[in-house]
Amino acid sequence: MGGSEDGGSCNLLQVLFEGAVAGGAAGVVVETALYPIDTIKTRLQAAQGGSKIQWKGLYAGIGGNIVGVLPASAIFVGVYEPAKKKLLEMFPENLSAIAHLTAGAIGGAASSLIRVPTEVIKQRMQMSQFKTAPDAVRLIVAKEGIKGLYAGYGSFLLRDLPFDAIQFCIYEQLRIGYRLAAKRDLKDAENAIIGAFAGAITGALTTPLDVMKTRLMIQGQTSQYRGFIDCAQTILREEGAGAFLKGIEPRVLWIGIGGSIFFGVLEKTKSVLAERSSSRDAKLKL
Repeated sequence: MGGSEDGGSCNLLQVLFEGAVAGGAAGVVVETALYPIDTIKTRLQAAQGGSKIQWKGLYAGIGGNIVGVLPASAIFVGVYEPAKKKLLEMFPENLSAIAHLTAGAIGGAASSLIRVPTEVIKQRMQMSQFKTAPDAVRLIVAKEGIKGLYAGYGSFLLRDLPFDAIQFCIYEQLRIGYRLAAKRDLKDAENAIIGAFAGAITGALTTPLDVMKTRLMIQGQTSQYRGFIDCAQTILREEGAGAFLKGIEPRVLWIGIGGSIFFGVLEKTKSVLAERSSSRDAKLKL
């Protein structure tokens, strides 16, 4: 009995470790490749009235952002994979979508403690409010306190928990369906295409939440919006319903391509790590 429990714990720890490594690698590759598109999206969403978009400094803040993205992505996938494994054991096969949705939300919640400050600093640097990430941290904390690093935390969770849950659920369910139809494991390119599809759909659906999150995160001390509901009401009153779709084109493009790269790198890294683990176990048995 004890041996079985120990084996299960070791297995979960291995899943957590491999997920963390794969998630960290995938997150950094996506962020580096697609950062300029994200910068353009942020500036489009932040623009009010007839203000013009600045096209310079599209890589502003990328160094500090990668420092945050690496652990955040590692935590997300490192929590998601074992949570998914446990939940799939609890739910019947026909309810696997609920397991994927729940695991995605759990992973998002766990990583939000790092993702939110990273996002706040990144978006303010994209808006040219600060020159370096250390300056951004120091000045935000000095002027707004630690809570300044968590500006828009509620709207972030409102956007990202549904986003994470929906994206990973669509991805996992499409992979299950494709595998059943093809009667074989998926190739790297197929994982990437499914990842792009899942990302683009989820990105489009969550754009209104993303617009509000951006406005709340970059407002700083101006306190133009008193909270999530006030932000929504103000945007609707002053700019109309169309403003909630600002930046949808670069967002869908960014998350679609990002989904392709992220899930492609994720699955490839997981398979490489699994092969190494199997090879190591085989050697130990000899």
